[in-house]
Amino acid sequence: MRCPFCDADNDKVIDSRPGEDGSAIRRRRECLACEKRFTTYERLERAARLMVVKRDGSRVPFDSGSLARGLQAACGKRPIAQDAKDRLCQELEDELHREFDREVASAEIGRRLATRLRDLDPIAYVRFASEHYGFASIEEFAAEMVALQNRPRPLPNERELFPPARPERT
Repeated sequence: MRCPFCDADNDKVIDSRPGEDGSAIRRRRECLACEKRFTTYERLERAARLMVVKRDGSRVPFDSGSLARGLQAACGKRPIAQDAKDRLCQELEDELHREFDREVASAEIGRRLATRLRDLDPIAYVRFASEHYGFASIEEFAAEMVALQNRPRPLPNERELFPPARPERT
């Protein structure tokens, strides 16, 4: 590890601990040349790139930024803490990397994000669902609102892992 102060490649680790909710290791280091201290983080690099299969059949690399932008658009100016949105994105990304080896359909990503949004904020869910599921009429929108109102609220720490899939539009 090169020292950010003197560029020497001679240091010692003086402290290591889990950081960032266990997804990284935080190390405090001391440069043996200039004796200044600095912090580094080690994170797991995902070896295989997860590919997203779009509706038109094209394949693109998974981009967590795209997931975050979709979530941000759905949440708009809703009073949802940024750390809750970040946690939701990270949990979903981790789940996708665990469950899918190489490819995942964009519809599956959208379905899982919609499920989490439904529990996080019903208004954000309706915004996202209307775009993702492509409601074509007021009746479809109203039917989703009725289903949302009639759905029992999940218990704390309970999440619907595989909700019934909505029919795909052609």
